Amino acid sequence: MSDSFDVVIIGGGPGGYNCAIRAGQLGLRVACIEMRGTLGGTCLNVGCIPSKALLHASELYEAANTEFAKLGIKTSGVEVDLPVMLAQKDDAVDGLTKGVEFLFKKNGVEYIKGKGRIASAGQVEVELAEGGSQTLSTKHIVIATGSEVTPLPGVEIDEKRVVSSTGALSLEKIPGKLVLIGAGVIGLELGSVWRRLGAEVTVVEYLDRILPGMDSELAKTAQRTLKKQGMEFKLGTKVTGIDSSDPDLLKVAIEPAAGGDAETIEADTVLVCIGRRPYTEGLGLENVGVQPDQRGVIANNHFQTSAENVWVVGDCTHGPMLAHKAEDEGVACAERIAGKAGHVNYGVIPGVVYTAPEIASVGLTEDELKESGRKYKKGKFPFQANSRARTNHTTDGFVKILADAETDEILGAHMIGANVGEMIAEVCIAMEFRAASEDLARTCHPHPTLTEAVRQAAMGVEGWTMQA
Repeated sequence: MSDSFDVVIIGGGPGGYNCAIRAGQLGLRVACIEMRGTLGGTCLNVGCIPSKALLHASELYEAANTEFAKLGIKTSGVEVDLPVMLAQKDDAVDGLTKGVEFLFKKNGVEYIKGKGRIASAGQVEVELAEGGSQTLSTKHIVIATGSEVTPLPGVEIDEKRVVSSTGALSLEKIPGKLVLIGAGVIGLELGSVWRRLGAEVTVVEYLDRILPGMDSELAKTAQRTLKKQGMEFKLGTKVTGIDSSDPDLLKVAIEPAAGGDAETIEADTVLVCIGRRPYTEGLGLENVGVQPDQRGVIANNHFQTSAENVWVVGDCTHGPMLAHKAEDEGVACAERIAGKAGHVNYGVIPGVVYTAPEIASVGLTEDELKESGRKYKKGKFPFQANSRARTNHTTDGFVKILADAETDEILGAHMIGANVGEMIAEVCIAMEFRAASEDLARTCHPHPTLTEAVRQAAMGVEGWTMQA
């Protein structure tokens, strides 16, 4: 194994492994250090991928129990086999993480299992997983260490009864009652999995709304829909403690965030999902003069930190903690290191919540446009009026397109409905080319498809929606 490289990347998640592959494609000698033992980071191992496997399985289970009969399909004896459901989730993870290893070999990337730490400029020490240590010399260092679960003060997570998003992927049994602390993306996705499988889910959120940062109209619609499905919400409420002294019952103490009478709610399982924080401790950043902020975030200027030839991408720097944002940064960073013009358009990074129905958003929200005073027009189209949604019995939700009032440039899109996580990409492409809403409105879409709702919403910006 060589000890000298052009680029050494600390972290093998979406930011790190994509940076490594792209750097390898560009002819650079690359090493990627990962301490987990498998590549793919949080996303592939305990995040995006396993959660989607459980979301898909639980959606099919619920459909078999509640929707099939309406379609003329008779079923009986439908049961959850939780060990098998969890095993197929693990199979998906295993296949994809091994796939990244193959891509490393294909592109000449050296994969080093262990914990990396910057020793000095151009020097990275690795505490090897197999024992011992190794020092790597390199021209460039890329920090791609991702993020970790944000703890809730005063609450101990044991990953058995009080779990983080990691433990929620591997519960030994379906909870009778589950209390979800935090109404963000990860919590709502995992909460919806266990609700479909039979748990009574109560969501406790400190803010007075769910999905902070998303378009408020979208969030309100999502809350109504999830409540209709059986989720209970306690908004503007904080958790002050969890009593786990009873081996069979958890007692969650809550009170209004603004002050007021306390109460206790009971649960079999508590899922703590109040966000994530950068994983930047113990990296030897001080040895090259890099100082994270109070939240642990490392600042960057086009991925370059304050230290020469030390770069940063992904969750440990500014911007949304999203795998696809990290991927784009990893690619652009590798290209900059290779002397090319790497770039990320942060105005066109979509966000998706994989509940049922899905929620997707890109660009500016209506709230942001109002706050800034920018003049805009909007078009909105309900899936209730979409022919494919009607035939599929997936009529919940809408598509909303926002455009500049004078230039008609698309400023944002916000959707809730079946498959909108796929549909948002159409608007992302349009926005990347700074298209007008009329460009979408006059582009022929296949019929009957859910994507026609995007076209109809775009027509609505100028007031000529045809189908509603």
